Amino acid sequence: MSGTGNLPSEHGRPIWMQAAIVVGAFTALLWIIELLDVASGSRLERNGIEARSVEGLWGILFAPVLHDDWQHLIANTVPIVVLGFLVLLSGLARGLAATGIIWVVGGFGTWLTAASYTNTIGASILIFGFIAYLLVRGFFTRNLGQLAIGVVVFVLYGSALWGVLPSEPNVSWQGHLFGAVGGVVAARLLSADARAERVRTKSLDRPTP
Repeated sequence: MSGTGNLPSEHGRPIWMQAAIVVGAFTALLWIIELLDVASGSRLERNGIEARSVEGLWGILFAPVLHDDWQHLIANTVPIVVLGFLVLLSGLARGLAATGIIWVVGGFGTWLTAASYTNTIGASILIFGFIAYLLVRGFFTRNLGQLAIGVVVFVLYGSALWGVLPSEPNVSWQGHLFGAVGGVVAARLLSADARAERVRTKSLDRPTP
């Protein structure tokens, strides 16, 4: 699971360029959706995660791409770009798989635990998931490059992890917490090949009697 940002992909583009294109397209999508939400009179943003409501389950799909206002979206844009790029840099398939796991675990955890009659929206579910994923995956893979990225992420965004605790009444700490949980789950699941390879290498290095 080592990052190979300078190697060309099977499509001819280097991984870093593919990562930049995907995260750029996703960020553009967030801005287009917010523009449509404003044009609709904020009707789109009502489709977030409504806790323990059957209809609110659909919000798990929509919540990370919906925002309360432009200020909310602007605050999330730079972290999504930076962290999303770093997640995808180890390979698009793996990065997208990590994003999917964070999306589902973060959304479902929020649906289970958020206050009743609340509507949780925002890409911060993904942001906290990306932070946690980047912080811990190097410990699972024992990859020095990924450990170094984890240190950089901790310096830049480590203080944000206080957001997993209850703070402001209008901020979903549940989304932050379970997004981070999803990041750890993703790092664990997606490092299985690296851990298996490490075990296999150790068994090969073990002297035969």
